[in-house]
Amino acid sequence: MAAIAENLAIMGGKKAVPDGTVKKWPPIDDTDVKSVLDSLRGANHAAGPNCKAFGDEFGAWNGNKHAIFTNSGTAALHMSLVACGVGAGDHVLVTAYSWSSSATCIIHHNAIPVFVDIDFDTMAIDPAKIEAAITPRTKAIIVVHLHGLSADMDAILEIARRHNLKVIEDACQAHAALYDGKKVGTLGDCAAFSFNQNKCLCTGEGGMFVTDVEEYRQKAAMLWSFGETRTPDQSRDYHAYALGWMYRGNDMTAAFGRSQLAKLDGYFAIQRENAAVLNRRLRGLPGLILPTEPEKCTHNWYNYACRIDMKKIGWTGEPTRMRDAVMKALQAEGVPASIWQRYILPRMTVFQAKNAYGNGSPWAENDALDVDYNPARFPVAQLHSETHFGMTMPLRAPNRTDVAELIADGIRKVFENLEKIDPDQVLKT
Repeated sequence: MAAIAENLAIMGGKKAVPDGTVKKWPPIDDTDVKSVLDSLRGANHAAGPNCKAFGDEFGAWNGNKHAIFTNSGTAALHMSLVACGVGAGDHVLVTAYSWSSSATCIIHHNAIPVFVDIDFDTMAIDPAKIEAAITPRTKAIIVVHLHGLSADMDAILEIARRHNLKVIEDACQAHAALYDGKKVGTLGDCAAFSFNQNKCLCTGEGGMFVTDVEEYRQKAAMLWSFGETRTPDQSRDYHAYALGWMYRGNDMTAAFGRSQLAKLDGYFAIQRENAAVLNRRLRGLPGLILPTEPEKCTHNWYNYACRIDMKKIGWTGEPTRMRDAVMKALQAEGVPASIWQRYILPRMTVFQAKNAYGNGSPWAENDALDVDYNPARFPVAQLHSETHFGMTMPLRAPNRTDVAELIADGIRKVFENLEKIDPDQVLKT
């Protein structure tokens, strides 16, 4: 604890977290090397045997009857919309704060995003605000399990049942996260996972579409492979029966995914242990709002996302300036803090302009130019985006609790010396 009493590193003090302490993700061992080399030396580098095997193994691990390996989580989201019968002009509800793909996947199929504000504690879609956003054209809800924490699925599913809406889980960040003892991706009609570099299951790039419904699998598979009714491991007739894209993954990536999947439960346990250290060490720190874990939820700690309570620290200026200054001070201490998403989705140009494909498409031709994307309608999402910072790598293997302890030292050091941080000075250095 002695390090906490020292001067801030940004003012010339010693770093709390020495250079080289935080190791990179993911850990690579001989099983990964062998899996990829075996694929490389094999006969099929496109949609080869590892692709189907990875889907089968991931589906079995997560508890889904069907799983299709894709080239991204974004592709899996688009496939989910098609699986659920979303078409041109349909409205799809989605959280106002997420990665852009959670909403742009909707306009990929000429449907219309309708945003819903978030619940501040969970950072997920606020169930209390869903019904007010439903229109006669609403077809589905995309539920984002943000940063590895499940949304309130009981409330969301109850609303969806009453209004006959499909529920698509954006589980791109939520591998192994639980809601009421069930893995996310098994609660709605279908779901999407991402295996991007920073995800809890990493293949570099990639994703997975999952569902328990054969009809949904068939529809998703058509979009996944050129609109064909037969997949590449079947006897193809090379005829496009519907709109199709090329969303398949490749064999070497799938081989890497299979070897990493075998370690995922162990990674999950490590992330839980490391987060427990941060929760214990940082609880009650003035001005710091820690991430929550509601009663029915089991967090996977994809991202340790915190917020700064500007009122508690007495800051009345622009929130982002203080947040950015604090984050710079954390980085100087060796804490790899960063901003995950600076903009709420309705504020992004593609939605403000309502002009994704030119000529106002898909809003103009679907009588949707009056859909309201005024950012002022989403104050909770805006507050979150202005005050949050987070980190992923310190919670991941091969980093263990000794690293988490040092990270906690760095965060405590900064927040116990907030009165010394002048954003005007810090941000110009």
